Amino acid sequence: MARPWVLVSLLLLIVFTSQLEWKQQFGNEIEASPNISQRDQQQHSSNREEVVKEKIILSQEKNIQKLNELVQSLREQLQHCRSENYIVNSTAIPLTEHLNGV
Repeated sequence: MARPWVLVSLLLLIVFTSQLEWKQQFGNEIEASPNISQRDQQQHSSNREEVVKEKIILSQEKNIQKLNELVQSLREQLQHCRSENYIVNSTAIPLTEHLNGV
């Protein structure tokens, strides 16, 4: 139960930090070009905004891939634990029957 919460928290953290990153990068790009005409500035900032958005999307895709790999790993661990639990339980029953017989 704790692992899904950790994954959800990690995903939310990634989303919030990427949005803060985008706002900071976008703000820095606007401040860097005060001498450009209004029309050129809007076009320039629009182009920069698109570049920043693409970078963010790529970063989020990488993070999603990492999360998918973590989820797959957790599923494999869970399956392994379940199979171990089944083996232990299936051998435990004959042992208890054997002990009761003694």
